[in-house]
This record gives sequence, structure tokens and C-alpha cells, in this order.
Amino acid sequence: MTDDTPSVTRFGQADLQIHTAHGDGMADARALLDHVEQYTDLDVLAVTDHDDVEGALRAQELHAQGNYRFEFVPGIELTTRSGHLLALWIDEPLPSLRPLEESVAAVHRAGGLAVVPHPFSWLTRSIGQRALERVLASEDPAVHPDGIEVANPTLAGRVTGAKASRLNAERYGLAETGGSDAHFLEHVGSATTQFEGTTAADLRRAIEQRRCSGVTHGAPGLRTLGVRRLAEQQVRGLAVTPRKVVGERWRRLREVARR
Repeated sequence: MTDDTPSVTRFGQADLQIHTAHGDGMADARALLDHVEQYTDLDVLAVTDHDDVEGALRAQELHAQGNYRFEFVPGIELTTRSGHLLALWIDEPLPSLRPLEESVAAVHRAGGLAVVPHPFSWLTRSIGQRALERVLASEDPAVHPDGIEVANPTLAGRVTGAKASRLNAERYGLAETGGSDAHFLEHVGSATTQFEGTTAADLRRAIEQRRCSGVTHGAPGLRTLGVRRLAEQQVRGLAVTPRKVVGERWRRLREVARR
């Protein structure tokens, strides 16, 4: 006898934008991994600290040493001249403050995928509609982003999420993703990328084939986090992120001066 029971397709959940204490997040890599293991049903997560891959590499090392049920993707939230860009499947430093075209091409040369986070938002450094449509109009596919974030529960993401989704459906045809943009453990998994399969390889295939979706699940509010913790994170962000961006630019200037 044969089993005629139809197979059920499993759809995985990935959080593609998470920050650690190596950057402007409030939890270190080990605490993040343990939280995901114990308190979420995520299948894949990505660490994307601002303009620095070291936090992702530390998390990747800890993940490899542990016995976690979920898979891990290293990345960076890269500051381009046009705004922020998620560089996923990246395990090497990439230069900040470069033109958007150069940044996307650099991500692709390094073997990664490029996703536009919180697009068009005026509440944070975001890639605008004009800049995105400029690169998409290029005849060089290497400068085209692979995805656009349509689910981001932060205020910066919510104000333009519907617009990003509408324009993507009407004009762009990019893979649609979701990410919590979490700086606190409580926010991890509050928005996800839904994809067919459960592994990081399945996720990458889904992004490349434009067969994924961004889903918002809701995030804890001010009362849960507390004003003091939110203020501490804001101060941390103002201290850490600009230093990394400016430091990278200063390093490149010194290298040029030595030549």
C-alpha cells in the first residue's frame, strides 16, 4: 500500500534585522541566541549591527558551538550615502558611506544579498524612493537590491510600510521581507520573513526567487520596556553608531594619505 496523504509544506520564519550589544543593541550575542532558542519559534535569524560585522561573527561563532535548533545568517546594516542597507550572508567588513550602487554591488561581490530596510522613512536614515528607483533603472543587475522590507514594527518602519508594499507590487517586484529591527530581546521576532522551508539555504532561495513575505506580529510597548531602558538605548545608539561610521571613513582617509 502507498501513503496517499498529501505532504504539508512547512513555512519557516526568519528575523532579518537584529542588533546586539556589540553595536547599539542592549543584549550580547549569547543572550540573544539563548532568548531565540527558549522564547521564539524562529527558524533563522540574522544579526545586522550598524556598519560592523564583528557582532555577527561573534554570534555566528557562539551559534556554531551551541546546539541551537535555528539557523544563523551573519550580516551588517550598512550606511550608504542614500540610507541604510541590509547586507545579509556577509562575513567580512564592507565600507560605509559609499554610493548606493557601489554598496549593493559590494554586497553581491562578497556573496551576499542586499535588502532595503524601513524604505522611504523620514524617521531614520532610509533609502528614499528616488534613490531606489534610480538603481533599479540601471542596466547593471549587480546594483539592484534583492529585497525590500515591508514589515518592520518600529515607528520608522510602520509609517511607510504600506507605501513600500504598494510600490513593490506595482513597480519593483523585489522580494518582500520582514525584520524586527530589535534592539531589545523583547522585540526579537516581532516581524519576520515567511518562506517555504526552514533552513537558511531555503530562506536565501526564497529571497532570490522573490517567494517570501514580510509579516508583522506586534511588539511590546513603552510600558513593557520602560522609559529608562529606551533612553539608555537611544544614548547608546548616539554614541556607538556614529563612531563606527566616522571611524571607518577616517581609516580610509589615512590609508589614502599613506599612498
